Amino acid sequence: MSDGKVQRRIRSYVLRTGRMTPGQERAFEENWARWGLEHGDGALDFDVCFGRPGPRVLEIGFGMGQSLVAMAAAAPEKNFVGIEVHKPGVGRLLHAMAADHVDNIRVYCHDAVEVLEDCIADASLDTVQVFFPDPWHKKRHHKRRLIQPDFVAQLTRKLKPGGILHLATDWENYAEQMMAVLSAAEGLSNQAGPGQFAPRPESRPLTKFEARGERLGHGVWDLLFQRD
Repeated sequence: MSDGKVQRRIRSYVLRTGRMTPGQERAFEENWARWGLEHGDGALDFDVCFGRPGPRVLEIGFGMGQSLVAMAAAAPEKNFVGIEVHKPGVGRLLHAMAADHVDNIRVYCHDAVEVLEDCIADASLDTVQVFFPDPWHKKRHHKRRLIQPDFVAQLTRKLKPGGILHLATDWENYAEQMMAVLSAAEGLSNQAGPGQFAPRPESRPLTKFEARGERLGHGVWDLLFQRD
Protein backbone atom coordinates (compact mmCIF):
# COMPACT_ATOMS: atom_id res chain seq x y z
CA MET A 1 0.00 0.00 0.00
CA SER A 2 1.09 3.54 -0.62
CA ASP A 3 2.00 5.65 2.37
CA GLY A 4 0.17 8.55 0.74
CA LYS A 5 3.34 10.43 -0.07
CA VAL A 6 4.17 11.37 -3.64
CA GLN A 7 7.79 12.17 -4.44
CA ARG A 8 7.94 15.57 -6.09
CA ARG A 9 10.36 16.09 -8.93
CA ILE A 10 12.85 18.87 -8.27
CA ARG A 11 12.29 21.51 -10.91
CA SER A 12 15.16 23.38 -12.51
CA TYR A 13 13.20 26.61 -12.78
CA VAL A 14 10.98 28.94 -10.82
CA LEU A 15 8.11 30.44 -12.78
CA ARG A 16 8.66 34.17 -12.74
CA THR A 17 5.60 36.36 -12.44
CA GLY A 18 6.83 39.05 -14.83
CA ARG A 19 4.07 40.40 -17.04
CA MET A 20 4.14 40.19 -20.79
CA THR A 21 4.54 43.44 -22.66
CA PRO A 22 1.66 44.52 -24.93
CA GLY A 23 3.79 43.52 -27.95
CA GLN A 24 4.47 40.07 -26.49
CA GLU A 25 0.79 39.60 -25.68
CA ARG A 26 -0.20 40.60 -29.20
CA ALA A 27 2.43 38.32 -30.77
CA PHE A 28 1.21 35.43 -28.63
CA GLU A 29 -2.44 36.01 -29.54
CA GLU A 30 -1.74 36.45 -33.25
CA ASN A 31 0.79 33.64 -33.76
CA TRP A 32 0.24 30.90 -31.19
CA ALA A 33 -2.34 29.10 -33.34
CA ARG A 34 0.18 29.01 -36.19
CA TRP A 35 3.41 28.09 -34.39
CA GLY A 36 2.40 26.91 -30.93
CA LEU A 37 2.35 23.28 -29.80
CA GLU A 38 0.25 21.88 -26.96
CA HIS A 39 1.64 19.29 -24.57
CA GLY A 40 -1.84 17.84 -24.25
CA ASP A 41 -1.87 16.88 -27.93
CA GLY A 42 0.57 14.05 -27.20
CA ALA A 43 3.10 12.60 -29.62
CA LEU A 44 4.50 15.10 -32.12
CA ASP A 45 4.74 14.12 -35.79
CA PHE A 46 7.49 16.41 -37.04
CA ASP A 47 6.87 15.86 -40.75
CA VAL A 48 3.16 16.64 -40.41
CA CYS A 49 3.76 19.57 -38.06
CA PHE A 50 6.24 21.26 -40.42
CA GLY A 51 4.64 20.00 -43.62
CA ARG A 52 7.95 18.49 -44.75
CA PRO A 53 10.82 16.25 -43.64
CA GLY A 54 14.07 17.78 -42.44
CA PRO A 55 16.72 17.61 -39.71
CA ARG A 56 15.08 17.94 -36.29
CA VAL A 57 16.54 20.28 -33.68
CA LEU A 58 15.11 20.63 -30.16
CA GLU A 59 16.12 23.56 -27.96
CA ILE A 60 15.27 23.50 -24.27
CA GLY A 61 14.99 26.81 -22.42
CA PHE A 62 15.40 29.33 -25.24
CA GLY A 63 14.88 32.38 -23.00
CA MET A 64 13.79 35.30 -25.15
CA GLY A 65 14.51 33.33 -28.31
CA GLN A 66 16.98 35.60 -30.11
CA SER A 67 19.55 32.89 -30.77
CA LEU A 68 16.92 30.33 -31.72
CA VAL A 69 15.42 32.65 -34.33
CA ALA A 70 18.90 33.43 -35.66
CA MET A 71 19.78 29.72 -35.91
CA ALA A 72 16.51 28.89 -37.66
CA ALA A 73 16.92 31.76 -40.11
CA ALA A 74 20.45 30.58 -40.93
CA ALA A 75 19.32 26.96 -41.46
CA PRO A 76 15.95 27.08 -43.25
CA GLU A 77 16.22 23.39 -44.17
CA LYS A 78 16.05 22.37 -40.49
CA ASN A 79 12.92 21.99 -38.36
CA PHE A 80 13.32 23.55 -34.92
CA VAL A 81 11.19 22.95 -31.83
CA GLY A 82 11.72 25.20 -28.82
CA ILE A 83 10.56 24.59 -25.26
CA GLU A 84 10.28 27.44 -22.76
CA VAL A 85 8.19 27.68 -19.59
CA HIS A 86 8.20 31.47 -19.35
CA LYS A 87 5.38 32.96 -21.40
CA PRO A 88 7.01 36.38 -21.99
CA GLY A 89 9.93 34.61 -23.69
CA VAL A 90 7.54 32.67 -25.89
CA GLY A 91 5.78 35.91 -26.82
CA ARG A 92 9.12 37.50 -27.67
CA LEU A 93 10.08 34.52 -29.84
CA LEU A 94 6.77 34.61 -31.73
CA HIS A 95 7.16 38.34 -32.29
CA ALA A 96 10.68 37.86 -33.69
CA MET A 97 9.56 35.00 -35.93
CA ALA A 98 6.81 37.14 -37.43
CA ALA A 99 9.05 40.19 -37.82
CA ASP A 100 11.89 38.21 -39.42
CA HIS A 101 9.62 35.92 -41.51
CA VAL A 102 11.04 32.78 -39.87
CA ASP A 103 8.63 29.86 -40.29
CA ASN A 104 10.68 26.79 -39.31
CA ILE A 105 10.20 26.91 -35.53
CA ARG A 106 7.41 25.43 -33.44
CA VAL A 107 7.17 26.08 -29.72
CA TYR A 108 5.95 24.54 -26.49
CA CYS A 109 5.21 26.73 -23.46
CA HIS A 110 5.48 23.88 -21.01
CA ASP A 111 7.80 21.89 -18.75
CA ALA A 112 10.54 20.29 -20.86
CA VAL A 113 10.68 16.99 -18.96
CA GLU A 114 6.97 16.42 -19.54
CA VAL A 115 7.22 17.36 -23.22
CA LEU A 116 10.10 14.92 -23.67
CA GLU A 117 8.18 12.15 -21.91
CA ASP A 118 4.85 12.63 -23.65
CA CYS A 119 5.50 14.26 -27.03
CA ILE A 120 8.96 13.40 -28.38
CA ALA A 121 9.59 9.89 -29.70
CA ASP A 122 12.78 8.03 -28.84
CA ALA A 123 15.53 8.19 -31.48
CA SER A 124 13.73 10.99 -33.33
CA LEU A 125 16.01 14.04 -32.95
CA ASP A 126 19.14 15.05 -34.84
CA THR A 127 20.20 17.68 -32.29
CA VAL A 128 19.28 18.67 -28.75
CA GLN A 129 20.63 21.98 -27.51
CA VAL A 130 20.55 23.55 -24.05
CA PHE A 131 22.24 26.94 -23.92
CA PHE A 132 22.96 28.83 -20.69
CA PRO A 133 20.55 27.03 -18.36
CA ASP A 134 20.12 28.57 -14.90
CA PRO A 135 23.40 27.79 -13.06
CA TRP A 136 21.80 27.78 -9.60
CA HIS A 137 25.17 28.99 -8.40
CA LYS A 138 24.69 28.44 -4.64
CA LYS A 139 25.92 24.98 -3.70
CA ARG A 140 22.74 24.11 -1.81
CA HIS A 141 20.79 24.75 -5.04
CA HIS A 142 22.95 22.57 -7.33
CA LYS A 143 20.29 19.84 -7.08
CA ARG A 144 18.03 22.16 -9.09
CA ARG A 145 20.38 22.26 -12.06
CA LEU A 146 18.81 20.89 -15.21
CA ILE A 147 21.80 18.83 -16.34
CA GLN A 148 21.63 15.75 -14.12
CA PRO A 149 22.23 12.06 -14.97
CA ASP A 150 18.55 11.12 -15.30
CA PHE A 151 17.79 14.06 -17.55
CA VAL A 152 20.81 13.42 -19.76
CA ALA A 153 19.75 9.78 -20.10
CA GLN A 154 16.33 11.01 -21.23
CA LEU A 155 17.89 13.37 -23.79
CA THR A 156 20.14 10.59 -25.07
CA ARG A 157 17.13 8.33 -25.70
CA LYS A 158 15.48 11.04 -27.79
CA LEU A 159 18.51 11.44 -30.08
CA LYS A 160 18.95 9.39 -33.20
CA PRO A 161 22.17 7.35 -33.36
CA GLY A 162 24.76 9.90 -34.46
CA GLY A 163 22.66 12.76 -33.07
CA ILE A 164 24.31 15.61 -31.18
CA LEU A 165 23.74 16.91 -27.66
CA HIS A 166 25.06 20.48 -27.46
CA LEU A 167 25.30 22.26 -24.11
CA ALA A 168 26.75 25.68 -23.31
CA THR A 169 27.25 27.59 -20.06
CA ASP A 170 29.13 30.64 -18.85
CA TRP A 171 29.45 29.28 -15.31
CA GLU A 172 32.68 27.30 -14.89
CA ASN A 173 31.50 25.15 -11.99
CA TYR A 174 28.40 24.15 -13.96
CA ALA A 175 30.56 23.42 -17.01
CA GLU A 176 32.62 21.04 -14.91
CA GLN A 177 29.46 19.33 -13.66
CA MET A 178 28.11 19.07 -17.21
CA MET A 179 31.35 17.49 -18.36
CA ALA A 180 31.29 14.96 -15.52
CA VAL A 181 27.64 14.02 -16.12
CA LEU A 182 27.95 13.70 -19.90
CA SER A 183 31.28 11.84 -19.73
CA ALA A 184 29.72 9.27 -17.39
CA ALA A 185 26.53 8.88 -19.44
CA GLU A 186 26.01 5.68 -21.38
CA GLY A 187 25.76 6.00 -25.15
CA LEU A 188 27.45 9.39 -25.54
CA SER A 189 30.89 10.24 -26.94
CA ASN A 190 32.68 13.58 -26.55
CA GLN A 191 33.27 15.03 -30.01
CA ALA A 192 36.16 17.17 -28.75
CA GLY A 193 37.94 14.26 -27.06
CA PRO A 194 37.76 12.87 -23.52
CA GLY A 195 37.32 15.63 -20.96
CA GLN A 196 37.65 18.37 -23.59
CA PHE A 197 35.35 21.33 -24.17
CA ALA A 198 34.55 22.25 -27.75
CA PRO A 199 35.08 25.57 -29.51
CA ARG A 200 31.81 27.41 -30.10
CA PRO A 201 30.34 26.08 -33.36
CA GLU A 202 29.47 28.73 -35.91
CA SER A 203 25.90 27.43 -35.78
CA ARG A 204 25.48 28.79 -32.23
CA PRO A 205 25.09 32.57 -32.48
CA LEU A 206 27.13 34.78 -30.20
CA THR A 207 24.61 36.46 -27.89
CA LYS A 208 24.97 40.07 -26.75
CA PHE A 209 25.34 38.82 -23.20
CA GLU A 210 28.07 36.39 -24.25
CA ALA A 211 29.90 39.02 -26.31
CA ARG A 212 29.88 41.38 -23.32
CA GLY A 213 31.21 38.58 -21.12
CA GLU A 214 34.02 37.88 -23.57
CA ARG A 215 35.05 41.53 -23.47
CA LEU A 216 35.17 41.30 -19.68
CA GLY A 217 37.21 38.13 -19.83
CA HIS A 218 34.44 35.75 -18.80
CA GLY A 219 34.57 32.22 -20.14
CA VAL A 220 31.97 30.24 -22.04
CA TRP A 221 32.12 26.46 -22.29
CA ASP A 222 30.54 24.39 -25.08
CA LEU A 223 30.06 20.63 -24.87
CA LEU A 224 29.33 18.56 -27.97
CA PHE A 225 28.51 14.90 -27.40
CA GLN A 226 27.29 12.40 -30.00
CA ARG A 227 24.93 9.51 -29.41
CA ASP A 228 26.66 6.24 -30.27
